[in-house]
Order: sequence, then C-alpha cells, then structure tokens
Amino acid sequence: MLQPENAKYATRRAKLEMQHIHKVFPGVVALDDVQFELWRGEVHILLGENGAGKSTLVKILSGAFPMNSGQILLDGEEIHIKNPRHAQTLGISTIYQELNLVPQLSVGENIFLGREPMVAPGLIQRKNLYKEAQRILDGLNIAIDARTPVRNLSIAHQQMVEVAKALSLNAKILIMDEPTSALTDQEIHCLFDIIHTLKQRGVSIIYISHRMDELFEIGDRVTILRDGKYIGTRTITDTTRAELIRMMVNREVKEQYPKQKAVIGEQVLRVEELNRKDVLKDISFSLNRGEILAFAGLLGSGRTELARAIFAADPIDSGRIFIHGKLVKIKKPRSAINHKMGFLTEDRKSQGLILNLSVKENICLASLDRFSRMGVVNTSGERTAADHFIKTLRIRTPNRDQKALHLSGGNQQKVVISKWLCSQSDILIFDEPTRGIDVGSKVEIYQLMNRLTADGAAIIMISSDLPEVLGMSDRILVMCRGGIAAEFTAEAATQEAILHKAIGEN
Repeated sequence: MLQPENAKYATRRAKLEMQHIHKVFPGVVALDDVQFELWRGEVHILLGENGAGKSTLVKILSGAFPMNSGQILLDGEEIHIKNPRHAQTLGISTIYQELNLVPQLSVGENIFLGREPMVAPGLIQRKNLYKEAQRILDGLNIAIDARTPVRNLSIAHQQMVEVAKALSLNAKILIMDEPTSALTDQEIHCLFDIIHTLKQRGVSIIYISHRMDELFEIGDRVTILRDGKYIGTRTITDTTRAELIRMMVNREVKEQYPKQKAVIGEQVLRVEELNRKDVLKDISFSLNRGEILAFAGLLGSGRTELARAIFAADPIDSGRIFIHGKLVKIKKPRSAINHKMGFLTEDRKSQGLILNLSVKENICLASLDRFSRMGVVNTSGERTAADHFIKTLRIRTPNRDQKALHLSGGNQQKVVISKWLCSQSDILIFDEPTRGIDVGSKVEIYQLMNRLTADGAAIIMISSDLPEVLGMSDRILVMCRGGIAAEFTAEAATQEAILHKAIGEN
C-alpha cells in the first residue's frame, strides 16, 4: 500500500489499490510497475505528460484493456476486471473526453440506456424511467428536464448527464478524463459544484486534467506518471505547480509561454466582409507573414466556424479572400491546400487524423501529389519525409508504421502539425492547438510556432485559454455572436478587457 503524504490520511483505508501494474503494447511498454491508490470521498488527480500512461491505467481500471500483470484491490479484496460492463457492476464508471451519449435520445433514455424499466418484454415503462432520471438530476442540482433530447444540450450539460448516468449505475468510483476541455469558466464552476456534492456522498473520483489551476482548486491528492512509470504521490496542499511540472517532465519548464518576437512581414491573407447566415457577420481581417494572430471569444462566438469557412470546410454566403494580394476562389479544402493553407482542426481524432493509418501515412496524407506519379506512390520519399518530421517534432512513436490510434494525444497533435508542414503550408490555422495536451508538449508546440513564424509562416491561433492567447500572440481579435468585437495588440490586452468584449460589453 502506498504511504499517504499527509497525516490526515493515516488512518484511512484505501477504496482502490492498483499495485505493480504492467502493460505492454506491440513495441511499447505503456506501464512499468505502476501503483495507484484512491481513498473514499477524495478527488485524486492523475497527472503526466501525454504518453505517460494515464489513459492506459484508467482503461485497465474501466475494463477496456487487460493488464499483463499486477493486482487490483477494491475495498481490500482482489478483483479481476473482465470488461467495461463488469467494471460498472463493481461500481467503477468512466466519463471520457469524447462523450458516450446518443444525441437523438432524451436525457432520461441516455441515463438508463440498455437498462430501461420494462412493463413487459419490449415495452418501456417511460413514466418511471423519466421519474427516476429526474430524481437523479435534481439530486445533483442539475437544472435539466429528463425528457429533453441530448442533442439540444450544451457540452457542459452533456457532461452532467454522463455524471447522472454513472450515479444511476451506483458508481462508487468515477473516472473523469479531461472533463473541462470544452467548457467555459462558468460551466467549469458548475461541474466543480457537482464534484463537491459527489465527494460529500463518499464517491471517489479519479480526475485527469492538464489544466494546472484546476488541480489546486478541485484535487485532494495527485499522482504523477512519467514514461509509463510511477513517480510519486503528493497532497495538493503540500506541493507546488513547479514541483509537479518537474516531476512530470524531469526538467524545469522555466517559461510557460516562450513567445519570441518574429519580424512581421507583408500581408499574406486578407478576408473581407465574410458572411454566413446566423453564423458569421461581416468578418474582415488581415494576417501578415511572421505573425501569430489569435482569435479569442466564448464558445459559440464563431471562431471555429470562421476557420472552417476560410478553409472551405463549410460554405459561405458572401465575402472575399485574398492570398498574397490576389483574390482567390476557395470552394473546397483541396483548393485551400493548393494555396499553401493548413488547418489544424479542434477535434484531431475525428477531423485531423485517420486513426487506423500509420504515422507515416497520416504525415503524408495532404501531400500525396508530391509522393506519387501516375498513381504510383513513392514509398521511399514518404519514409524519408515521415522520419524527418518524427525527428524534428520529437514524435514519440516506436516507428513510422505505428498506427496513429496508439499514440498519446500530444503526439497525435504533432502528427497533424507534421501533415501540414509536409504539405509546405505557410498559412496555418491552429484551432485549440494545445487542448488536452500536457505542459511539456505545450511548450514544444509553442517553440515550434516560434520556429515557423521565424521562417516566415503566418499563424491564426484559435484558443479558449486566455493566458495562451496573451502569451503567444502578436495580435488578438475578439469574436462575439459571429462578429469581430475588438482588436488588441498582445501588449495592450488583458484577460479582463478580452472577456468584456467577448460577452458583448462596450
């Protein structure tokens, strides 16, 4: 059993113990003699860089992966978790970053999906279903009608439905994987209120997040993994941000936002009066060589919709786009790529990668014209290009033929960036480039952005992280209700000023 770091835990029995956990994937030791301990009614943070083994550990606990060796104890008794349904019967539920809900069904139907109360075989007792679902929601102070279709809910409310679903399964251990990655500050506070309620009920929570501020607000203890190994456990009150970062990356990260001033050159992109009904309103802006232009704003303000419109992933009703001073017609993404434009999408897994393809194939995906002649692919050229970007961007992969599916989130992000660098794009749109990425990988991506702008690339950065916006941009445009509400230089901007404009205040 792990020794607690604080005397207040000294007489407490562990709710859960994971001892000497070992897990190997082809070519990769994902977990090497890892240990983890969870107490009743605590929020225990699981922290580490992408690829440290966090997701593998919780997938073993949730029944998604078998372990090669080790021992799991629940309330002091050894258990052997066979599959996710078995984990649920043991009181272990997981809320993944990609929510597992059926949008077409109601909240109540999602909560009891597969476990609906029946009047007779094939006939659901809907009155009782909605009554019980509403009781669970009300008990968590969640103001949602159980009959509401899930597709009508915000991401935050969908997260809360997942919590309600877990409680309907009588969960005693709740795993939350990056639960705030797509939430506003107000929505995060609502989620934290629910977490406090769960703690008071004795529910134990394993919480994975890369947002350091959250750890100190919501956590009781934190366990750090690095390169698949257990590094240590600390109580939140007895540690510091600097110590946790040092334990995570085995080095000092002295500057979180290492922005370097690049020489701002000529205009490379100009957008004039771009419109899309009910989404974008008279958007006009310019982007210069060597510049990082940040778009800030609340969720739903139109930032991602603007990026997709410029890249022709979505249609526009009117507007003009100029590249290097020339009016261009971009009607589909291939045309944008031909104009040396790259788009790092917000959702890398469903829109940026083909997960079942290799690292090499994903890197070369947007550049097939360069690597093929008369339908024959130059595989040697692909291998050379892939090896170059794996080395340059320090992508952690056993080899170029590893499927992107098996990489950590940070390394998947590097593969997507490599895809656009391989296509020789010099106008880059980065939508939430560091969401769900650990602090060490974030710094590497920031340093890459510095190198790109120093070499003359121009970057549009969309981010919900205001310190990132302030720390890494040269200029900031604030969006509100589909329009541009304000423009700031990075030196003149403050978080307060950006937020005032983002909510529509003068």
